[in-house]
Amino acid sequence: MIGVMADSHDNIEAIEKALEFFKESGVDMVIHGGDIVSPFTVESFKKIDCEIRAVCGNNEGDLANLNKKFEELDVELSDFLEFQYDEVNIAVYHGHNPSILDSIVKSAKYDVVVTAHTHTPEVTLEENTLVVNPGETCGYLTGVRTVALLDIKEMKADIREL
Repeated sequence: MIGVMADSHDNIEAIEKALEFFKESGVDMVIHGGDIVSPFTVESFKKIDCEIRAVCGNNEGDLANLNKKFEELDVELSDFLEFQYDEVNIAVYHGHNPSILDSIVKSAKYDVVVTAHTHTPEVTLEENTLVVNPGETCGYLTGVRTVALLDIKEMKADIREL
């Protein structure tokens, strides 16, 4: 099981609530789809004992120091991430350029594409690609804090309200 979060925008309380939920859910990995924003938030990620993968969003503030803090957790931030998990090809892109996101999804290279940016939780199947937007962890725009649980074995994702 993979915990998916995004658009946390420095909301420490929401980040910690999401990570606690992931811990209780027994996730093996956490994916953050971008807009973490400030380096001080990385301290919260040290509280979960699993692999973390993350991408930059369009609102990252002090990117140099954000990268330094994540390096302490063996996490390398980039604009785009692709990896294999249990033989499933996964791509992660914040989604702030819709044309790039569309190309990634339509490439048919990935079984799962994790995206964010819109702050709107959504799980869709585009051809054979599962597209997962966990919504906003911070809850600033919608008033609702959401994350997703991604089940690779079942190839489905469930949006969960925190």
